Amino acid sequence: MKDVGVLTKAWLALRSAVYWLLSIMVLILVVIGIYLAFPFSISTRYKVGSLWAKFNVWLLKVICGLGYRVTGAENIPDSSVIILSNHQSTWETYALQAIFPEQTWVLKKELMKVPLFGWGIAMVKPIAIDRKAGRKAVEQLVEQGKRKLDEGRCVVIFPEGTRVPPGEKKRYKLGGAILASHVKQPIIPVAHNAGRFWPRHGFIKWPGEIQVHIGKPIYGYGREPAEIIKEVQSWIESEYQKMDGDK
Repeated sequence: MKDVGVLTKAWLALRSAVYWLLSIMVLILVVIGIYLAFPFSISTRYKVGSLWAKFNVWLLKVICGLGYRVTGAENIPDSSVIILSNHQSTWETYALQAIFPEQTWVLKKELMKVPLFGWGIAMVKPIAIDRKAGRKAVEQLVEQGKRKLDEGRCVVIFPEGTRVPPGEKKRYKLGGAILASHVKQPIIPVAHNAGRFWPRHGFIKWPGEIQVHIGKPIYGYGREPAEIIKEVQSWIESEYQKMDGDK
């Protein structure tokens, strides 16, 4: 990401290693906590599980010097919404839990098989989609998404479908827009530049301040999904261009 000396890069790598060590240690404790919370509600399990995400955000600030700043905090809802965000890094999977109310995520079904992390996710009942199922996958998303929203949980979707490096573009998938066209709850679009500081497949967490822009509600009920996703993508890309260091 940056042109720095060998000693500086070694120091940053050491800080990142300490971050990962502490993160994994706490993950084990949180997963145990989620299992102990099994007799209780999903909401209780979520509160226990999200402690790890919030701890990671705090740890990145303390150990790696990586913080964040939110613009548009007044658009953060008190009720359930569909959150559509660009996807550049692992960071936003943690930070959205620290920024928004109780939520669930649309993710690949196979992620739930990952030891510790995946098992913990499975305990909070995410919307797990078999991406190879074609149209049935979209039907699963709409059916499960409507139920989660009605239960009062936000639904987080990364319409790019995978992490996309800064400066690159990927066509947004229609799943989130299709869900939005079937429900009264709005979309809250989110743009950020986390990939500048925690690159995809990158070990070093670069110090700095990630910018997070939260947009006004976009209502999709009864609209064409292609029209909805075009509006969302246009807003996210426009906001991303405004962020410092990305001009």
